[in-house]
Amino acid sequence: MSSSPQPQPQPQVNPWIVAVAVMFATFMEVLDTTVVNVSLPHIAGSLSVSVDEAAWALTSYLVANAIILPMTGWLANFFGRKRMLTAAVFGFTAASFLCGLAQTLPMLILCRVIQGATGGALQPLSQAVMLEAFPPRDRGKAMAFWGLGIVVAPMLGPVIGGYLTDNFSWRWVFYINLPVGLASVIMTRLFIFDPPYIRRQKSGIDYWGIGMLALGIGALQLLLDKGQEEDWFGSKFIAILAVLSGAALIAFVIRELRAQAPVVQLRVFKNGTYSAGVFLMTMLGFVLYGSLLLLPIFLQTLLGYSALDAGIAMAPRGLGSFLTMPLVGTVLGRFDPRKVLAVGLVGASWTLYSLSNLNLNAGYWDIFWPQFIQGAALALLFVPLTTATMDPIPKEEMGNATSMFNLMRNLGGGIGIASATTFLFRRSQFHSHMLGEHISALSPQTRTYLGNVQAGMVARGSDPSAAVRQSYIAAWGMVQRQAAMLAFLDTFRAMAVVFLLVLPFLLIMKRPSHRGGGGVH
Repeated sequence: MSSSPQPQPQPQVNPWIVAVAVMFATFMEVLDTTVVNVSLPHIAGSLSVSVDEAAWALTSYLVANAIILPMTGWLANFFGRKRMLTAAVFGFTAASFLCGLAQTLPMLILCRVIQGATGGALQPLSQAVMLEAFPPRDRGKAMAFWGLGIVVAPMLGPVIGGYLTDNFSWRWVFYINLPVGLASVIMTRLFIFDPPYIRRQKSGIDYWGIGMLALGIGALQLLLDKGQEEDWFGSKFIAILAVLSGAALIAFVIRELRAQAPVVQLRVFKNGTYSAGVFLMTMLGFVLYGSLLLLPIFLQTLLGYSALDAGIAMAPRGLGSFLTMPLVGTVLGRFDPRKVLAVGLVGASWTLYSLSNLNLNAGYWDIFWPQFIQGAALALLFVPLTTATMDPIPKEEMGNATSMFNLMRNLGGGIGIASATTFLFRRSQFHSHMLGEHISALSPQTRTYLGNVQAGMVARGSDPSAAVRQSYIAAWGMVQRQAAMLAFLDTFRAMAVVFLLVLPFLLIMKRPSHRGGGGVH
């Protein structure tokens, strides 16, 4: 009489050691989404290509990352979570090394695709491991620790990237991942184990679902990344991407709802708390990534900051999150997370409104305090939102749930960046037209300004006729600068309103029960 083999008992590992292991991987992956941005001109010069061509090193990473994210839960069940996490960290680290060695743009893009694909699995896998390693009542503290990587890494990226590029080489932007990645691989092998309910699936592979998902998400990410550059639907390329993405994603949803072994389990959205939480995380990504793009451009183009100085000026946001997140993790057990979320949304909205009141004479401290308070507000948002959203999800479905949660945050970020850049451009055109209408040769103010510019140039030895031309050029430059300033203020104000508009969705969410939604504990 044969008996079925009993599962081996899991070694008891301190959950904080597990937290450190997955934190390494998460921080490394999130950092790479922004650290390359400031190095693009150097990459372009080194590889003898234009900056627009070098930008494909960013686009290729984002597209591959977005395609893999929603499949991570299925991949973990198919290959085993520990095996999948180890392979993802090792693949990301090896691809980083190869990116640093790349001598041509196609080679760099290929390595960035591998880096994006392996990196896409790191966030949801590490989040699922963290949520399972800690008992439900301690998940707030765990997510506070994990959230430091998600919130702080994008802010440190431009600073680290600028420093390494200016003082060493753009290749060190990639080499910096090697020690962190190797440490994460070793810790993953030693301290992370598959839970007993994770079984490697032997069922068939949903090739149609994978194909439609890759086409739909890939086309959507490419559309968002290149839309403003190609003038959106004025471009046939963007129109084709929109049709492909829409058709593929609709077909994907229909397929997954009917498939016996879907690659993505969409029925998790039947839970109202989870669905509301995913929507709120999408909007958080929308505003976070959009404002992360706007502020350094504002500092560099209008206030004259260098790339490195702009990165340093944004550091207070990371400082605010760093100081607040441990506190949030501690108090979550005493307060309803929905109330903490409401405070965070109002606080984040207020900081964006404060930024919308800046002017061209703004000093460092005018930037510091809104940034610092916004960092604290993001801690009040990220930690309770993750904890409340995942509370009703059974442990055996955690991998799939975290995959969709992270995908929608990234897609929200992509939509936020695209919306911010388009809105900024359109409002700049609007204000330029409106301000230009008030400049007339018959206006006493205009004549005084032009006369002062011309007199100054003539006094410095310029030809009178050249001074007249230069005065008009100076006037137009002043109009463009003021129009850009007003456009930035409009965009900050619009993002402040977005945070307030999502407040009612908190009413859909339920207070966490601390029982984990009926999963295995």
